[in-house]
Amino acid sequence: MTFVNLLYLLLLLPVLPYIAWYILRHKKTQPSLRVPDTHAYIQAPMSWKNYLVHAPFVLRVVAWVFLVLALARPQTSNDWSNKEVEGIDIMLAMDISTSMLAQDLKPNRIEAAKSVASAFIADRPTDNIGLTFFAGDAFTQCPMTTDHAVVLNLLQNMGCDQVQQGLIQDGTALGMGVANALTRLENSKAKSKVIILLTDGVNNMGDISPLTAAEMAKSLGIRVYTIGVGKNGLAPYPYPVGNSYQIVNLPVEIDEQVLTQIAKATDGHYYRATNNDELKQVYEDIDKLEKSKLKVKEYSKKYECYQLFASVALIALLIELLMRILLLRRIP
Repeated sequence: MTFVNLLYLLLLLPVLPYIAWYILRHKKTQPSLRVPDTHAYIQAPMSWKNYLVHAPFVLRVVAWVFLVLALARPQTSNDWSNKEVEGIDIMLAMDISTSMLAQDLKPNRIEAAKSVASAFIADRPTDNIGLTFFAGDAFTQCPMTTDHAVVLNLLQNMGCDQVQQGLIQDGTALGMGVANALTRLENSKAKSKVIILLTDGVNNMGDISPLTAAEMAKSLGIRVYTIGVGKNGLAPYPYPVGNSYQIVNLPVEIDEQVLTQIAKATDGHYYRATNNDELKQVYEDIDKLEKSKLKVKEYSKKYECYQLFASVALIALLIELLMRILLLRRIP
């Protein structure tokens, strides 16, 4: 909270002398009565008004303080602001086909990918990062943004549920995944533009071939890093049987040749990740990319807060007035 009229706060200075004057005056004006013995007054009950004798003074001070604060115009410190930060533009294209439920990475491929990607996003606070999910088709889950809390929240909700519920067709459309990410990067002004394509399968769906998408990325100056997730040989997979699942071993099929060609065509690199440590290797290479300046516009709004302070001052004055008239009337 900020105050627009800071000079008005100087009006708070007389409060301390006023408090000191009241204390000294109260000591001098205390009534006294000389009696030979005070034993008769020990059991005398104290009136409840004795506890309120200083209340008007306290309320008067509170009213003055809050009135001065209201005059100083308290406001929230929100406004439009533009700033420049160093970063690169990155689209994470993540495979959400049902094969990502295979458990050769722990606890499974999709959870391992989420964990490593989340750590990567958290370590790059100034990058413009977005999310593309794909299976038999592709869609943008989150446009590029520097608000990484939003990106991380959407990433944590990533799963194969949409495929399992039939909202998107199962399969692996590598070309569509790259092409969808390209639509978010094509108008970028950053010097470094990157797509990280993570998959565990072979391209078998989509209207755009992976190599065509790679040529499009090359023409736009976008580098594509490709990651093949899965161990060699067989991988345990939870195969649905009735209302439950049975773990079966299925062969791991990753189109490494196509993934290598995509990366090579765009001056990227292909990685085979059989564990989480190898999955992190791709992010170490991205850290070496040239960073570029991004203009970030932040919006917030100012709100006047004097109403609360003025209300407290008014209420304190009214209570003080009523107490002096009705409860603590002085006899001349």
